[in-house]
Amino acid sequence: MPHQLKSISKAGIPEAVAKAELYRYINEPEEAESICRDILSIVPDHQLALRMLGLAITDQFLGAAGDRYPEVLSLFQSLRDPYERFYYTGLLYERRAKAQLVVGYAAHILLPLIEEAMRCFAEAEKIRPVGNDDSILRWNRCVRLLESRPDFHFDRGPAAFDAEDSPPVSSHPRRVGGHH
Repeated sequence: MPHQLKSISKAGIPEAVAKAELYRYINEPEEAESICRDILSIVPDHQLALRMLGLAITDQFLGAAGDRYPEVLSLFQSLRDPYERFYYTGLLYERRAKAQLVVGYAAHILLPLIEEAMRCFAEAEKIRPVGNDDSILRWNRCVRLLESRPDFHFDRGPAAFDAEDSPPVSSHPRRVGGHH
């Protein structure tokens, strides 16, 4: 006989939310994800649980095809607050790009993800709550990431870094590919 999931009580939701946050802070996103799913099983549109579930899943990104990008996009797009929809969708794109960068995807391939993250942060900034500069902080992080890696801009690609006495850039074949 298979085991059955048990439901938590509505009265236990605030404590469950606190536990999910704690598990994210101590880098145990699978536990946070499980708790969020327990909350959502009794309150399907619980905004904090939806947001935290999306974040817990992004905490598990490995830069692999199995990363659950569509699920997270759906979670973040279901947030009622327009600011949160833009902000957290931007985080999704930023975290996806960073995870793929770590596993060796060519930076210029990931540029559209960073640009989409920045577009979302810019939209969030326009409607952000007073005193909330999170979207600006994320925008600035994206800019610094782009500045730290000249290879984000393919036109200034590998040939530009060859020795000064090498033939002109135009005589070099362009190297293209997803991995190094």
